[in-house]
Amino acid sequence: MQNRIESAEQYKDFYAKSMQEQNDYWAMIAESFTWKKKWDHIQSGNFEDLNVKWFEGAKLNITENCLDRHVQNNPDKLAILWEPNDPSEQAISFTYAEVLEQVNKFANVLKDSGVKKGDRVCFYMSMVPELLFGVLATARIGAVHSVVFGGFSAKALAGRVKDCQAKMVITNDEAYRGDKVIPLKNITDEALNECRIVEKVLVFQRTGGDISMKQGRDFWLNELLADASNECEPVEMDAEDPLFILYTSGSTGTPKGLQHTCAGYMVWASETYKNVFQVNDKDIYWCTADIGWITGHSYMSYGPMLNGSTQVMFEGVPTWPDASRFWQICDKYKVTHFYTAPTAIRALEACGPEHVEGADLSSLKVLGSVGEPINEEAWNWYNEKIGKGKCPIVDTWWQTETGGIMISNLAGVTPTIKSHATLPLPGVSPVLVDSDGKVLKDNPAEGNLCIDRPWPGMARTIYGDHERYRQTYFSTYPGKYFTGDGARRDKSGNYRITGRVDDVMNISGHRIGTAEVEDVIDEHPCVVEAAVVGFPHNIKGEAIMAYIIASRESKSSEEQLFEDLNKMITKEIGPIAKLEKIIVTPDLPKTRSGKIMRRILRKVAAKEFDQLGDVSTLLNPETVDEIIKKVKS
Repeated sequence: MQNRIESAEQYKDFYAKSMQEQNDYWAMIAESFTWKKKWDHIQSGNFEDLNVKWFEGAKLNITENCLDRHVQNNPDKLAILWEPNDPSEQAISFTYAEVLEQVNKFANVLKDSGVKKGDRVCFYMSMVPELLFGVLATARIGAVHSVVFGGFSAKALAGRVKDCQAKMVITNDEAYRGDKVIPLKNITDEALNECRIVEKVLVFQRTGGDISMKQGRDFWLNELLADASNECEPVEMDAEDPLFILYTSGSTGTPKGLQHTCAGYMVWASETYKNVFQVNDKDIYWCTADIGWITGHSYMSYGPMLNGSTQVMFEGVPTWPDASRFWQICDKYKVTHFYTAPTAIRALEACGPEHVEGADLSSLKVLGSVGEPINEEAWNWYNEKIGKGKCPIVDTWWQTETGGIMISNLAGVTPTIKSHATLPLPGVSPVLVDSDGKVLKDNPAEGNLCIDRPWPGMARTIYGDHERYRQTYFSTYPGKYFTGDGARRDKSGNYRITGRVDDVMNISGHRIGTAEVEDVIDEHPCVVEAAVVGFPHNIKGEAIMAYIIASRESKSSEEQLFEDLNKMITKEIGPIAKLEKIIVTPDLPKTRSGKIMRRILRKVAAKEFDQLGDVSTLLNPETVDEIIKKVKS
């Protein structure tokens, strides 16, 4: 792990060098990787022309850096500790040498099935090791992987397959997820009724469930892998060749297929993992994300593998067979680094202290948070109950579009500040701008968060629609990447993400972030989780509505809860931020990655029930109907 930042002073030096001597800095970092040919130019292009390139002229294959170089040095190092959904089922481990063999077998299956360099391969699988092997195998032969989370609907899968023009889909017969069995193959069959371009479907047998196989199109992956050679030379790739396409939903329009490239993404995923988490050779790292999301790409499929780490891969859910499962796994494998989302933290906190109190958790050294700003109440519980007050929490801010972490404290190296992402990583140049696009240079400041120079891990385009890429990210503030998030910067330059800019309410001319109101509401002992939105008000412009999940033990009436919360908000923020309405609901509409869909909640609060768009890909679409009934009543 060369060039890892190991002190606050070194961070300052590295950051300054990355800003002042960008090309020299990234040349120094890139020297530690295996290249088939070195670069001609470190970086070219700009945000105005949207022609950004990194390590131009270089030739490589990312899987050589994930696997081959580690196998040469330490073939028996454990790479993957796979924990199945059912704790009574046998767990499986793989060394780096064994992972390379499995990836080579999978790569040969892909080649024998007609997949070539540049072809798109879509994965719709559960968290079985074969998903990870397949992703790496696709990269090894120069094809482009597009992973769709195995909880999306047939319609959502079909849309993504059609958009990227995938030649092949790889799925399970079925998937185990807690106490449920998900019919992945049946869903795939339904999706492919609309996708004539798909030539072959490979099916991994996980449950042995009864499924149909279409003659000439569908093949059992297990059988093909058993017969495949375990040797496969990696295909030489250009630095700017596409590595993967990953879809992210926008507030409007169809999902956007963000396209990431080989060299820049590799360097970024590796460096950010290494510096933020500070994982050592004997540590056990666990990212709980599904590979269907960018977190599972950058901090499971690639970042840890590029650094030769040992990591846990979990098939199941945190609450089955009960809400102690995460903590049982941490103890079983002596996990040292644990990375999860605030929504999971809040959900587990709500399940009661008995599920944590039986766990040891003494192996933990570093905790991580990802996906949304973590509220202070959840941060405190995570710190005290899981970290026992001794584990730094890295509060990582980044996006599918950025490819990897952009702003975060470095575990045990730079200061941890409760609910703050803190400082930018080397190579990241954040700026805050006001609504007119004026850069706010003084500290403290609050505004819209932009990045004003390219970084290696950035997505290069939206697949098939470069103009949409320009309009979505670079038209609001010309010459800058607009993140869509708001942030505060304190007098020392530390950043706190306040949430999506469209989650900032304008109450009687005052800008109030939903996150700061939610932070206060979450402190109420009867509140498990809350989402705050603005809705039209004929005097104030906007008023505030809170959707609240109350604890099972709550004995407060809705009227009493409303009164209590407004007293707390008045005390913590001021009377300008008082709630106009609350809706108590058993659940909140969320994406499959756990993000609350405030866009939908805003539409419901405004009674724009016919403008909600497609809610079928939500984790819990039925919740929307229930909330609408409450708002109407």
